[in-house]
Amino acid sequence: QVQLAESGGGLVQAGDSLTLSCAATGGTISKSTVGWFRQAPGEEREFVASISWSGGLTYFGDFVEGRFTISRDIAKDAVYLQMNRLKPGDTALYYCAAQKFNSNPRPAGSYYYWGQGTQVTVSS
Repeated sequence: QVQLAESGGGLVQAGDSLTLSCAATGGTISKSTVGWFRQAPGEEREFVASISWSGGLTYFGDFVEGRFTISRDIAKDAVYLQMNRLKPGDTALYYCAAQKFNSNPRPAGSYYYWGQGTQVTVSS
């Protein structure tokens, strides 16, 4: 059973950068589409970004506006989310998720494996 673990969250100031990591254990995500989602208190879970198994296709939520990049290291079986020019509105619990059967990467329901999340807090 694949287990995902996020790391790299923290408290930063507006304009700073953070890199979140998602590592897989108990199985591999090397052939899976992997996505990042976020959820702020009282809000619905929101699509942030995704990367195809080959790394050739990436998608981002409209709010990203070119500030984030997503990448993967097949050898390490890990996916990264580089977040730049962070805003207070980016404050949320960030989750990585992997699909069991590759499909439309935007809906949260298309993902089978989920991590526990890492908190990102951006102060103004």
